[in-house]
Amino acid sequence: MSSLPSQLSERVQSVAGIDPEMRPATKPQFGHFQSNVALRLAKQQGKPPRQVAQEIVDKLDVGDLCEPVEIAGPGFLNFRLRADVLAGAVTDQLHDPRAGITPTELPQTVVIDYSAPNAAKQMHVGHLRSTIIGDCFNRVLRAKGHTVIAQNHIGDWGRQFGMLIEQALDEKLDLDSLDLAGAEELYKRANAHLKSDDAFADRARERVVKLQNGDADTRAMWRKMIDLSKAGFNKTYARMGVLLTDADYAGESMYNEMLPQVCDDLEQRGIAKLDQGALVVFVKGFDAPAILRNSQGGYGYDVTDVAAVRYRVDDLEANRLIYVVGSEQTYHFNLIFAVCREAGYLPAWVSAQHVGYGMVLGPDGKKFSTREGTAVHLNDLLDEAEEHAAPEIALAAIKYADLSNSLQKDYVFDPVRMTQTTGDTGPYLQYAHARVSQILRKADAEGLSGDTISVLDEVPEQELALWLTRFGDAVDEVADELTPHKLCTYLYELATKYSTFYENCPVLKSDGDVRTSRLALCATTKRVLATGLDLLGIAAPERM
Repeated sequence: MSSLPSQLSERVQSVAGIDPEMRPATKPQFGHFQSNVALRLAKQQGKPPRQVAQEIVDKLDVGDLCEPVEIAGPGFLNFRLRADVLAGAVTDQLHDPRAGITPTELPQTVVIDYSAPNAAKQMHVGHLRSTIIGDCFNRVLRAKGHTVIAQNHIGDWGRQFGMLIEQALDEKLDLDSLDLAGAEELYKRANAHLKSDDAFADRARERVVKLQNGDADTRAMWRKMIDLSKAGFNKTYARMGVLLTDADYAGESMYNEMLPQVCDDLEQRGIAKLDQGALVVFVKGFDAPAILRNSQGGYGYDVTDVAAVRYRVDDLEANRLIYVVGSEQTYHFNLIFAVCREAGYLPAWVSAQHVGYGMVLGPDGKKFSTREGTAVHLNDLLDEAEEHAAPEIALAAIKYADLSNSLQKDYVFDPVRMTQTTGDTGPYLQYAHARVSQILRKADAEGLSGDTISVLDEVPEQELALWLTRFGDAVDEVADELTPHKLCTYLYELATKYSTFYENCPVLKSDGDVRTSRLALCATTKRVLATGLDLLGIAAPERM
């Protein structure tokens, strides 16, 4: 069932014929919600606004939700929810395992492409946002009842493996002795060798051909590098508390056999054409074509991503595709989606979305990098945050800073500010959860509990209760629009309203039904905070 505000809005719209654009009342004496729908309709109908407002009220049937609707000023509609209805809704929310999240009526299979580090290299700051954002989408959509398939599209194929394998052979290096940091150092030595030795460069190119043709020894060494890379990635994922596992790895290499099939199919149907020796697809509205196969016969990112779309729709039976990749790739994905639409690989009933995001900036407001200008390793970034707070608090600080702003915006990595337990930060929300947990522990120690709300006489009680009922709407918005900052805003506002309630409404020092109701409000707040933080991938500590 939708929240009380949503139910109310739907009923007003059914009478008015347009969105009532419900807004929280500006003052308690005006009720809980206000709407200017009568004023907007009056302009269309050429009638006095108060007359239109009265016509709406006369037709409106909301007595089971509200006290009598008031017409105020020039024609505003004021709504005050019935105290018993609001109390019942929050009590139901307290006992709901989902804390008020309504399961979707139309469950989908959603494929989310995120994280995507490169094999034989440590994850760096550029992978931070993709991993955190994708993990949040994964959690939210699962909570709504969708089937979510994560796809970690790691860079596990290509020319770099030719030079890596040749360098390892030259050094008589035991790949079993390497970790991911060691593989990255091997990459640096191989790259320098490639630039300084033409014979080595030739051998590296020949090794790539052997890899592509399935040479057993080459494939065995390649597999060892992929395995050690996964082991390194998994350590970082465990440290970050994200849901990705080995089952989610779907690297570039898995599409190898599909690439010739895609090229043949599109060429035979006249969608792809030869242009200066390359097989390309020209799409109206795009300045450059998608290059499926270059003039030397090699396959690149475009055709791999086309094959991935086809696989995810046909084999994984996805209804919705979400790509969490930096904003600089917007043009690329728009082109890929257009090619796939034209080819029929992406039917009209499957949605495809590229969710771009901005950069992580250093304290100087510039791109976060080392003194040498290279990307900062992700583990070094986590280490820096942990210099200012315990691991789960540092992680909350990083994730909340990432998710609480519009994704397209850059943000400054400032661990001092991010780890504060006051203000709009992840640790502040963790502190709010620990604070309410402490009250409930004290109550339990005194043999007190509250599982039913029956009294909501004070304004802070009403405002907290009303805000709690809107949790499901906030989660719905994130699931539909992929805007995690709105969930962050909701939780911050919840913590703020709880603080006001706590300061103005004594809990343990009250008596009878008032105390029972207030303890139940505390318990519901704790449940919603914990559930909301979990959707952001943030731990909800009992103590801080």
